[in-house]
Amino acid sequence: MTAKHASHPAITARLKRAEGHLRSIIGMIEQGRPCVDLAQQLHAVEAAIIAAKRELIHDHIEHCLEGGEATRSDLKEIKQLTRYL
Repeated sequence: MTAKHASHPAITARLKRAEGHLRSIIGMIEQGRPCVDLAQQLHAVEAAIIAAKRELIHDHIEHCLEGGEATRSDLKEIKQLTRYL
């Protein structure tokens, strides 16, 4: 079953930016840049991925609850998703 939500293109764009940023960090490591700079950049990538994950989960929960007719299966899935927040 395909589960595509309206937020998926924006989340994909965020993750692609994070992917590019991560590639640049790898280059920084290979160049021997200071660890403080690397840690700062890794923190930024981590925050971007966390934000993308949170948006994905929140959007999915809203989608499941839309219309007030969540099934038991929807509720089970929501409970599983909340473990990742």
